[in-house]
Amino acid sequence: MEQKQKQSTENFIKDIRRKSRRLFSSEQKLIIVMEAQRGENSVTEICRKHGISQATFYKWNKEFMEAGKKRLAGDTVREASSDEVSDLRSENRDLKELVATLLLQNNHLKKSIAALG
Repeated sequence: MEQKQKQSTENFIKDIRRKSRRLFSSEQKLIIVMEAQRGENSVTEICRKHGISQATFYKWNKEFMEAGKKRLAGDTVREASSDEVSDLRSENRDLKELVATLLLQNNHLKKSIAALG
């Protein structure tokens, strides 16, 4: 019983920490990484100022560098917005309907030709 109580207490604390965790936008992350790139303050000072761990900062910095490396290598693939995705799904559905219609017409024409010959 005590083990179960301890486990639920630990889960409760983890849940609170998870929900209270600050979420940074990509713009905020970029500003923090660029602040370090300028070299005016140490990474420790920047992390303390923004309330993040150094591990988090170095993770963001690595992601920033990798994205820059890909961009310089000519990899310009980006993620589609939700509007673009819904437009593409709609277009895909319309094209599937068109293909189905054409297949039915093709089968009908084949049967007509077979009946004539």
